Amino acid sequence: MTNELDIFVGNTTLIDEDVYRLWLDGYSVNDAVALRVRSGILEQTGATAAVLQSDTMDHYRTFHMLERLLHAPPKLLHQLIFQIPPSRQALLIERYYAFDEAFVREVLGKKLSKGTKKDLDDISTKTGITLKSCRRQFDNFKRVFKVVEEMRGSLVDNIQQHFLLSDRLARDYAAIVFFANNRFETGKKKLQYLSFGDFAFCAELMIQNWTLGAVGEAPTDPDSQVDDMDVDLDKEFLQDLKELKVLVADKDLLDLHKSLVCTALRGKLGVFSEMEANFKNLSRGLVNVAAKLTHNKDVRDLFVDLVEKFVEPCRSDHWPLNDVRLFLNQYSASVHSLDGFRHQALWDRYMGTLRGCLLRLYHD
Repeated sequence: MTNELDIFVGNTTLIDEDVYRLWLDGYSVNDAVALRVRSGILEQTGATAAVLQSDTMDHYRTFHMLERLLHAPPKLLHQLIFQIPPSRQALLIERYYAFDEAFVREVLGKKLSKGTKKDLDDISTKTGITLKSCRRQFDNFKRVFKVVEEMRGSLVDNIQQHFLLSDRLARDYAAIVFFANNRFETGKKKLQYLSFGDFAFCAELMIQNWTLGAVGEAPTDPDSQVDDMDVDLDKEFLQDLKELKVLVADKDLLDLHKSLVCTALRGKLGVFSEMEANFKNLSRGLVNVAAKLTHNKDVRDLFVDLVEKFVEPCRSDHWPLNDVRLFLNQYSASVHSLDGFRHQALWDRYMGTLRGCLLRLYHD
């Protein structure tokens, strides 16, 4: 009697997404096996515990070998050792560079240095994220920062080109790089209600409007060191913001500005009387924030100042979000009717971004 046996030989690298997630989350092989057992995989597959242990170890070995390629994703695409379909390559990269909201909130705005890395034990304890996962996420932030910090051009495009991330994840990393470079304070108690998404939204507005790259002001000197067009704030713009002080220093301009806003909003705001009584304080707060941005410390404290000078006073008077929106729109637009004011374009560049940020920061 002749026995026939069909044999198929392939060299495609198998990737188990569930095991990959456990590896990314920092679990040891034994812990990963225990979690897989708890998921009911032995009953589902009929495998033995020994086979599951061997399977998990095999996957972990593969992931460890892939990790050096994941540090420079284009290398993963061009290597020939691991035969991985393009869709699987994209999944490996995207998930390797994904991060936990709780973790990024702890390090956002901090210097990506050894000093911060020493705090990862405490962050791991506080967030419940394994230390190994914290280290991976921190090292990813630092790696991306180091690669793109000196590059010309769009920060998001540079991140996508060198790390092959999705548009959304590249934008998140752009925010992380931007905050790390400018060292914005995000850890103060009064800022804890804000999510990473809130800060990332503001970062995107600032990158689009307040950096050198925002207005295409490439340096004329080819040897200029101003290469990081989307990473650094436009210092000339920040210096010019001092010109806005006239809006609150000139009593006639301040009174006229208030009159224009109140006339336009009378009968439209539920908190009109509170707005009218507090207009000058709110206006001084918003304009003084602009005038102080020439100093590094005041740049770092931007979000603290916005919450203290605008969000908290409005919140204490119970302004609904829609009233905040109506006020900011009219407050910004009315300046164009002030005949004595000569800095309309500067005002629009400042308030266009600030208005968007304040509406995002205001949780009524």
